[in-house]
Amino acid sequence: MKTIGMGIIGTGGWGAMHARTYATTPGVSVRAVADMAKARAEELAGAYGAKAYGDYRDLLADPDVEAVSVVTPDFAHEEILIDAAKAGKHILAEKPLAMTVEACERIVAEADRAGVLLMVDFHARWSPPLCKMHEAVRKGEIGEPRHVYYRLNDRIYVPTEMLSWAGGTTVLWFVGSHAIDTVRWLLGDEVCRVYGISRSGLLSGRGINTPDFYFSTLEFRSGAVAVIENSWILPNSAPNLVDVKCELVGTKGALYMDATHNRALEKYTESDAGYPDLFVMPTIHGRQQGFAAESIRHFVECVREGKTPMVTGADGAIATKIICALEESILAGKPVELK
Repeated sequence: MKTIGMGIIGTGGWGAMHARTYATTPGVSVRAVADMAKARAEELAGAYGAKAYGDYRDLLADPDVEAVSVVTPDFAHEEILIDAAKAGKHILAEKPLAMTVEACERIVAEADRAGVLLMVDFHARWSPPLCKMHEAVRKGEIGEPRHVYYRLNDRIYVPTEMLSWAGGTTVLWFVGSHAIDTVRWLLGDEVCRVYGISRSGLLSGRGINTPDFYFSTLEFRSGAVAVIENSWILPNSAPNLVDVKCELVGTKGALYMDATHNRALEKYTESDAGYPDLFVMPTIHGRQQGFAAESIRHFVECVREGKTPMVTGADGAIATKIICALEESILAGKPVELK
């Protein structure tokens, strides 16, 4: 089996998770790591015997790197992704693909010109509960989908402590992009009109210039309607960092998912209580597991076999188009049609 040389651009918590996944995937080697803070690149690279760069362009010039994970902040994707495509590297891009429709179009066009794979890491498509929901919809077990409620929220810890760059994005971009792609995938349908509402105050009062929460209504071509809730102000006493729920009602049945409060495992200590992560990124016997790792391994499989990824650059561009329309709707105070 040929070994695929991977490069990782961005060394935050999620970049480290990409590295752990590659390191525990047969036929893959972490060859290089890049970060503007070179000391951080050196620390992560040292764990895998990889090279460290302070400039991502040097990583892209490394002949030992065949493909890259781009795990930089939401607003720092376009230039890196275009340069990676020009360098002939296959690309796994963290969401969102970019924060404007025009930037997405440039990225997709460059990847097409270069003939490289471009996958956007909307990993919820590998979530076991959501995959079972998707399967039930495809089999017609609940009839025609009519309405969806999708909740994907974070503790206030995320914008105030976890992300130093929260003021440069929003919860709609950070997790709402996941939710939008998930609903599109579940319904197998496209959005034709959106209406958005957001409110600010709590986070801006703490010096973080980003909205507290969003409520988004998406109308689909089939007539189905989705309501998506994304909040960054859940209390830190919530039992899990992420709160995710989904309800999907059809003409012949319904599906209900609660991946946060499922109580498969409850943990209580003298100082804390919660539900440990069993789905997203648990480590089992030293191997990175969970659906977040499965999406990354899917990318590896596509690179090895020359397959089209399950989530393409076009999917990333559609999610961005919907979010931009929601932002337009919020500013205008009325629904916005998608062309």
